[in-house]
Parts: sequence; C-alpha cells; structure tokens
Amino acid sequence: MDVSPTLWALTILGLCALIAVDFFIGGRKPHEVSLQEAGIWTGVWMGLAALFGLGLLVFGGGAPAGEFFAGFITEKSLSVDNLFVFVLIMGKFAVPAVYQQRVLMVGVLIALVLRAGFIGAGAAIIANFSWVFYLFGAFLIWTAWKLIQEARSGHEDEEFEENRFLKAVERRFPSTDRYHGTRLFVVENGRRLMTPMLIVMLAIGTTDVLFALDSIPAIFGLTQDPYIVFTANAFALMGLRQLYFLIGGLLKKLVHLSYGLSVILGFIGVKLVLHALHESGVAVPEISIPVSLGVIGAVLVITTVTSLRASRRQAAEESVEAAEEAEVATRG
Repeated sequence: MDVSPTLWALTILGLCALIAVDFFIGGRKPHEVSLQEAGIWTGVWMGLAALFGLGLLVFGGGAPAGEFFAGFITEKSLSVDNLFVFVLIMGKFAVPAVYQQRVLMVGVLIALVLRAGFIGAGAAIIANFSWVFYLFGAFLIWTAWKLIQEARSGHEDEEFEENRFLKAVERRFPSTDRYHGTRLFVVENGRRLMTPMLIVMLAIGTTDVLFALDSIPAIFGLTQDPYIVFTANAFALMGLRQLYFLIGGLLKKLVHLSYGLSVILGFIGVKLVLHALHESGVAVPEISIPVSLGVIGAVLVITTVTSLRASRRQAAEESVEAAEEAEVATRG
C-alpha cells in the first residue's frame, strides 16, 4: 500500500486528536472507572478500529483491510496477556484505584512511542534483509513453545520484577515513598523527588517493550506494510486501558489464554517460515490473509469458551469442597 507522507501525518494527527478526546472526556479527572464507563470506551475504540479498517477497504482495497483486521485482532489478543502483568505492577506499587486510569493512559502512550521505534527498525530490516523472516519465524515458534511451558508450570503467577531500566532510574533519581495525587515530581526539603506515580508509569511503558518482542514480529508475519503495522498496534494499545478495567476481574478465568496465544504465535511463525522459503524460490504454499483471520479468530473463540467452562467447573468443585468441609466442621 502506497502511503504518502501527508497521509502518515494526518493519521498521526488523527490518533493524537482521539487520544486527547479520550483524555479530556474520560481521563482528565482522576476517578475509579466503572464497568459501564470501561464498556462504553472499549466499544468506542473497537468501533474506531472497525471504521478505520472499512476506510482501508474503500480506499485501499480488500488486501490492506484484511491485513489490518488480522493484525489488529492479533495485537489485541496478545495485548490481553499484558493485562496480567499490569495487574501485578499495580499491586506491587500499590497504586490507588483512583489513579490507575491515569497511570495506564500515560504508560500506554510510552509503550506506543517505543513500539513505533520497533516498527520502524523492523520495517528497515525487512526491506534490506529478506532472510530475517527465517529468524522472525523461528523466534515466534520458540516463543509459542515457551508460552506453553510457562502455562503448564504456572510461571504466569510469579511476581513482577523491575527491569534494569527501572532499577537504574530509581538508583539515579531519588523518589518519595508515597503518592502526591497525579504529580510526577515534588520538592521536599529543597530536593526535587520523583513520586511513585512516575515510576509506575515507566514500569507500564517499558514492560510493554518485552511484549513487543513477539507481537511486532507476529504482525510483520501478517503484513509487511509499516503503515498497517503501526495503525493496528495503535488501535490495539489505545483501547487497552479501558479493557483493563472491563475484564480485570475475568483475567483469572481465562485459564487457557496462554495456550491460545501460543497457537497463534506458532501459526504465524510457520507462516513466516513458509513466506521466507517462497521468497528464496522454494515451491511451498503460502498462507493467505483470509485463512490467517479464520485461524486466529477460531483459536480465540475456542480458547475463551474452554477457559470459561474450565473456570466454572473449578468454581463448582471448590464450592462442593467448601460445603463438605463446612459439613464436617459442623458434625465435629
């Protein structure tokens, strides 16, 4: 898809305008986010993504639109995995509920800027070294296997550990031990100090970079168009804040999510390897975007259904066990 500098500029300005509207309407005043508010804003961002995809369909054709929807769904599903870590970060830094919305908004903006750099670097590498698809494909297949291993071992329940960047910031700049509203810096006894608000924002933004290590290669496996890669990431990330509040209580019920994501990453990894072989002149079939959309959608539906069934079954078993223990205690 041929994208002019003007269209790039208009797209970035449009995204900035949407983010500003989101902030001034829903995020300017710190408050606890209700399920209703989170649901409305989640619907708004999903609707905006759908409208953007339809715009690509009208002005760019079916191929760019299909690539966008496949990329958006993939990034959205992978971003749900981020929410587990966001919950751990909020707990570790004891972020008051009233400030969590502001933390997520700024953290996600930091993540989007960092991802833009990743996308630019990835596009440049792909344009000059086609063999990188072999590396991307192998990396995604390895990541898929690692996800399965972590899910089976219960690794996802570990506590959040600060990355090197956060540790370096905390060593270099003194900070307070309590929150001061939404302020990022305060002056105490003549010293300028960071507040935990700034540290947790940096934690959200920089931790997302680790997730980008697999999500960016994954979307490049669906499309090599930097414009589509960027916009799919932008729409997926910008609705993440509302999704955090909407499904925060359901995260523990998505017990099979890691398995579903591993299947998606493994599938895209195979797609990348086949594409690399095709580019090298090997006569192998390539996986089309409609097939990719179908597989990704089916995996997400199956994963959600089986997760909810498993959660209900586990809850029922725990309820029976609790009733039996209560009965034994009563008899005793």
